[in-house]
Amino acid sequence: MIETCPSEQWRPALENAFDFAQKQVLGLVERDPDFYPMYTRNGKWRHQGEAWTHWCDGFLPGMMWVFHRRTGDTQWRELAERYTTPLEPRKMDRNVHDLGFIFLSTYHRWYRLTGDRPLNDVVIQAGRTLALRFKEKGEYLCSFMGPDSLFIDIMANVGIIFYAALQTGDAKLLDVAMKHCLTTRRVLIRGDGSSSHEGMYDLESGEFLRQSTQQGFRGDSCWSRGLAWAIYGFTSSYNAVRDPRFLQTAEACADFYIRETPANGVPLFDYDLPADGPRHLDTSAAAIVAAGLLRLAKLSADPAKGTLYDQTARRILLTLSEKPFLARGKPGWEGILTEGVYHLHKGLGVNESVMWGEYFYVEALDRALRGA
Repeated sequence: MIETCPSEQWRPALENAFDFAQKQVLGLVERDPDFYPMYTRNGKWRHQGEAWTHWCDGFLPGMMWVFHRRTGDTQWRELAERYTTPLEPRKMDRNVHDLGFIFLSTYHRWYRLTGDRPLNDVVIQAGRTLALRFKEKGEYLCSFMGPDSLFIDIMANVGIIFYAALQTGDAKLLDVAMKHCLTTRRVLIRGDGSSSHEGMYDLESGEFLRQSTQQGFRGDSCWSRGLAWAIYGFTSSYNAVRDPRFLQTAEACADFYIRETPANGVPLFDYDLPADGPRHLDTSAAAIVAAGLLRLAKLSADPAKGTLYDQTARRILLTLSEKPFLARGKPGWEGILTEGVYHLHKGLGVNESVMWGEYFYVEALDRALRGA
C-alpha cells in the first residue's frame, strides 16, 4: 500500500524536478529539432525502433505549453507553437484512437491561452473524428487494432468527444461519449477496481466476448498503465459531465491502485506478473496516476478520500523526482524519467523513458505545484 506524503517536504523536490524536465526537453529540441520521439533506446530518443502506432506527437509540444504557462518564458511558447502547428492535419486522422492525447495536450492548451476560435475548431473537429470510431452494436469506440477491439486507453481520449459535444451542443456526440464510458465501465473494469486492457466483440451481434490484452501480462491480468488510463479517463469524464457513475469508477480504480501498489507509489508493469519472472516497473503508469489523482482529489465527494488521493499523488511525485527514477545524474540519458515501459512483449522501450510518461509527469508536477 502506498505511503502518503502530507507535509511540504515535496515542494523543493518537485520544483527542482520541473527545472530538470525543462533542461531535458530543451536539450532534445536543440539536439534534434522538429523530431517527435516516442521512447528511448539506451536512454537516447533517436533510434530505429518500431513505433507500433502513431500516437505520441502531442506530448512533446504539450510539455512546452505547460512550461510556458508556468514560467512565462516566451521561448517555450515559440517552441510550443512550432511543434503544435504541424499536427493540425491529424484532426481528420481516422487511423488512431488517440486524438485526445494529440489535441488536448496541444491545440486545447493553445486555445485556452489565446481564446482564438480557429484553434478551438481544430479541437472540436478532432473530437468529431474520434467519434467516427463508434460502433452502434456494442456501443463502444473501437481501437486501432480493429473494429472488434475496445481499449481501456480510449478512456483517456474520450474527453475530446465530451469537449466537442459540450462546445457545440451536439447531443449525438454526447451520446457517443456517454455510451462508450458506460460500456468500458461495464466490460473492462472489474469488481475489485482492477482493469482489463482490451475487450473483444462479435461484430454481427455486438455481443461482448471476452477480456483480452495487447500489452498486459494476460487477458485477465491488470496492466498498470491501463489502470492509470482508467483512473485518469473516468476522472476526466466525471469532470466533464458529473455523472456519479464515472466518479464511482474512478475512485474504485484509484483505491485498487493505492491498495495494490508498493509504498513508494511506482507499480509493476502488470499487477499479476509471476514472482519468479522479470519484475519490470512502469514509471509512466505512476505519472499518469499522479496527474489523475490530483484532479480526483478535488472532485471526490468524500473529504477523507480527497485528502488521501492528494497525498498519494504527492508521494508518487516525490518518488519519481528522486533517484533512481529521475534521470538527473545519469550522463547521456536524454529523457526525464527512467524505468518506463512501452510494449514489453515486442521489446519496445522497456526500462526506458517514454514520451507519455514525460508528459503526464510534467502535467502532474505543474498541477501539484499550482495546487490545482
